[in-house]
Parts: sequence; C-alpha cells; structure tokens
Amino acid sequence: MKLRFRLVAATLLWALAGAALAQAQPAAKPYQPEVGQEGKDVVWVPTSQALVDRMLDLAKLTSADVLIDLGSGDGRTVITAAKRGARAYGIEYNPDMVELSKRNAAQAGVADRATFEKADLFQSDFSHATVITMFLLPTINVQLRPKILQLKPGTRIVSNTFTMGEWEADQTATVGDPDASYYRTALLWIVPARVDGHWRAPQGDIEFVQSFQTFAGTLNTGGRSVRIENGKLNGEEIRFTAGGTTYAGRVRGDAIEGTATAPGAPAAPWTATRRKP
Repeated sequence: MKLRFRLVAATLLWALAGAALAQAQPAAKPYQPEVGQEGKDVVWVPTSQALVDRMLDLAKLTSADVLIDLGSGDGRTVITAAKRGARAYGIEYNPDMVELSKRNAAQAGVADRATFEKADLFQSDFSHATVITMFLLPTINVQLRPKILQLKPGTRIVSNTFTMGEWEADQTATVGDPDASYYRTALLWIVPARVDGHWRAPQGDIEFVQSFQTFAGTLNTGGRSVRIENGKLNGEEIRFTAGGTTYAGRVRGDAIEGTATAPGAPAAPWTATRRKP
C-alpha cells in the first residue's frame, strides 16, 4: 500500500509540475505580418485604407458585385468590399495571411461575405468576378493579362500603382494619403468585348482591327472602302465613326445592335454579325 501511495503521489507531483511549467511559458503571439516580407510572387506591402476606398470607388463597386482580390494579404480590400455589401473573395498563397484575414473578417463582422482561400493566383479560377483588385508587379499583371482579357466584357480591373503593359488604363485616380508613401495611384481597366475580325452589316462588310479597348479598320460600302476612326469599346459598348456616320451599339457575342447617325439625319437602327471563318 505504501508503494502504491508513493507512486500516486509522484504522479500527482509530476502533473502539478507540468501544469506549473505550462503556465510559466509565455502564450504564443498572434501572427503579425511584416512589411516587406517575402511572398511567392511579391513582397507584402499593405495598400493604405484610403487607396483601398479609392480603388473600390473607381470600380463603382455595389452590393450586386462579386469582388476577387488577387494576393489578398491581410484581407483589408476584401473586408472593405464586404462592408459595402459585395460578395468578396481573397486569393492568398501564404496560409498565415489567410488565417489572419479570416480573423480580421470575423472581427469586422463580415465573415459571411468575406471568404479567403490559400491558392496560387495563376492556378485560380476568377471567371465569376465582376470586379478584380490587385497589388502585384507589372510583370505579373502582364502574365495574368491574357486570362483577364477572356473574362466577361465589362468586368472591372483595379490595380494599386502598377500597369498592364501596353494595355492603357481607362481611368486613373490618386489619393493624397501621407501614409500611402509611393503607392497612391489606382488604375482601372474595363474588359472590352472581343470584336477583332470580319463582320457583316447592311451597310457593307466591316473589318475591325482591335487593340484592347480601341480599334480601327474599314467599312466596305457601295463599292468603296471607308476608314473606321475613333473606335472605342467600354465593356460591351461599342462606338466608332466611318464616312461621317457615327455608329454606337452593344456587342452581344457574335452580334452587334445599335444605331447609326449620319450628319443631319435621325438615328437609324444598325446591326452587324460576325463572319465565321
């Protein structure tokens, strides 16, 4: 009995000592990212809240939108979008950042509208987005550009500071936030409809030569070739002039519907269909 008592007592002493040692250990600090820390594709530098707000303003974000932030960091852009009522998603490669973002979203009360995923943005599907935000390097933007240009026409793309190569931004805006340092500019692109190629219209055959949201080309009508000028796309909206007539309409896949307005004449219906190869 004495031996059993000694064993029980020793076990209790060890348990108490272990508990005391555990209490003496400092609690693990919550993960906090450091500005400039290495990431898969870029180092982490947070976008100032003033610029986040300006980016979302430039995109004209509404509660009907689906926003995806490429490289979502600590989640501030996604959380801000969710606070505005949008359904917002963050794609982030660093798992610690993902967990931090989830905690931040919960604290902000928007965890039901702000979702974060640990993923490689080059392998991710963001075709359901109506707005995409990013703070990536120009080389990465250009790598992503072909995929972005395949998104639904009218999708808005907003970048912190960095460009898309020769694809010029549709709009830019700058904030004067002193905390924003060098990174104070928001750039907006609107994914244009794809019109490059040959079309047939009652006025004659059309050839569009497209360069992102602008285009040139010719309208062959009445036995003569008329040059297309001032060609511009704003998502699905199309507008150009040819032979003094202004053509405006909306691109719906392989069809265009709109109006043609000649000088001194009322607007008349105008249509065109894409010629298949």
